[in-house]
Formats: sequence, structure tokens, C-alpha cells
Amino acid sequence: MRVAIVGCGRVGHLRAKSLGRSVLAACCDTDRQRAEALAATTRTAEVSTDWPAIVTRPDIDIVVAATPHDMLAAIGGQAAAAGKHVLLEKPGARRAAELDRVVSASRRTGALVRVGFNHRYHRAFRKAREIFDSGGLGPLMFLRGRYGHGGRPGYEREWRAQPERSGGGELIDQGIHLIDLARWFLGDFAQVQGRAPTYFWNMGVEDNAFLLLETAEGQVAFLHASWTEWKNLFSFEISGRDGKLQVDGLGGSYGTERLTFYQMSPCMGPPATTIWEYPMQDDSWEVEFAEFVEDIRQNRQPEPGLADAQQALRVIEDIYREQTQRENRK
Repeated sequence: MRVAIVGCGRVGHLRAKSLGRSVLAACCDTDRQRAEALAATTRTAEVSTDWPAIVTRPDIDIVVAATPHDMLAAIGGQAAAAGKHVLLEKPGARRAAELDRVVSASRRTGALVRVGFNHRYHRAFRKAREIFDSGGLGPLMFLRGRYGHGGRPGYEREWRAQPERSGGGELIDQGIHLIDLARWFLGDFAQVQGRAPTYFWNMGVEDNAFLLLETAEGQVAFLHASWTEWKNLFSFEISGRDGKLQVDGLGGSYGTERLTFYQMSPCMGPPATTIWEYPMQDDSWEVEFAEFVEDIRQNRQPEPGLADAQQALRVIEDIYREQTQRENRK
């Protein structure tokens, strides 16, 4: 497979390192120097600042869109219309409706589109899903998830703080990972409640988001995403009637990735506890891309795909709508 990467920042570099046997054929960015820097890591890639020309090139098989949020749907739609398979970085778009054109184009041409909810592919979550699928937790009751960092000097001037580019703040940034993981285990949510305040940063988007999501069966996900978490944090707990799974850390500044499995005894009391730690280098990007290549080989719809992104974005839109109504009543 010949791959074009549009958006040559940090995530673009991570994607380039994770292509396996596929070939990086083109690097595209509005900043030519960034495209050149990524192309310099390989002997095979051409450099461009013209993404419409790149994503329609006949020699390109896969387009990876790793740009700010305002460009994702446009790139994905044009690439899919040209019959290219697409890996859209999360959140896929600023709003669910922006992805309608991508859905339409992919149906028309048969192009496959995967959305980069990369956290599903971390080792701890792969193992957690294996235990969940085996029935080890019994019927699920609720989830708790927390994710956050503290930003950096000048964070309020970066593109993530500009609503016209980002579509929102921390909720659409890290919060959407929590929503996607919650949907992965619980399914869709019938009721959505939350708050999206700005406590610390002088910006026009939220720096915290608190969500209470409920399925039609009454299972609840309680989620908190924060840009005021001064020590980077990731914690995700999945509670069933027979056991509980807890994922802590994502590696790097988030701490060693760890999965703990608590198995409830029939006579209650302290649970049997098993811990897996993953101090090795994160391989989620490679596993995720290999899965996409397999999607293409088998001509199967990717999961997570466009429907997953749209469902997660609709949850976010509900929270933003509720927050706006609350502020208007003040």
C-alpha cells in the first residue's frame, strides 16, 4: 500500500513510523518545512503543500489525515470520493454532520474509512476487551473514566483553543476518547447530561468536561476530561456484577500502562486480583494501522469507523448545547 500523510506534526510522525510494510509515498502540510522534515525520515516520500492534489493522485492507496479538526472532514471526503481508503484522526470532524459527505463518498466509491480512536489498541485495552468478551465481568453495571493534562505555557493561543478550528475544547480533544471507550463497552447512550466549564485557561473553549451518560438499559458512564490535571492522568474502570477491570496510565508522562482485574468471590470479601503491566514501548499505532490494512484486504467496514465518530460527536454536541442553554439563562 502507498500512503499519503496530510498533516505532518507529531501525530503525522507517529503514523509514518507505524506503516509496517506500507510505503510512505507523500507528505503534505501547509507548512512545507514540516512536510520536508517528515519526508526526510524516508527515501520514498514526495513533499507537497497541495492536499487536494495529493489525495487524488492515482498512485495513492491510503490517505492519513492528521490535521487540526477543521480540515479532517474535507480531506476525508475528497479522498474517499477519489476512491482512496482513509484513516481520519479523531475526532474525525468538528460536528457529526460534517462527516455526512465522507459517509456519502465512501458508499459511492467503496472507499473504507477508519477513525483513529487509537486508545482501543493499547495493550491494556486489548487485554481488557479479551476479558470482557469472554464474559469475565458478567453483566456490566457502570464505567468511570478520567483523562487529563495541564496544558503548557501559551496553550490558550494554540489551535485547540480556537473553536472555529477545533470545534471545542477538552471534551472534543481527550474527552472523545473516553466517550468512544465507553461506547465500545456499553453501546449507545439514550440519555446525555454534562457540564463543559472553563475554570483556568483564558480561552473560548472549555478546559474541563463532566459527563453522565446512560444506556437504555440503565448502565451509566461517569467521565471527566480535564486540561487542569496538573499531573497527567488516565484511569478507566469497567464494573460488572462478577468483576472489575481498571486501566491506569498510557505510558510516558501518564505513567506505566497497567491493567488490574478484580474477580469477585461468590462469598464476597476481597477479590482475587491479577495485574498486567506494560512498561514496553507502545505498539498501539502499529497494531491499529495493521488492522486497517486487514480491513482493506478483507473489504470489511472498519471499527471504529464513521458511525462511531458520529455517535461520539453527537454526545459532545448534546453537552455543548446544554452548556450554551445554561449560560444563556444566566
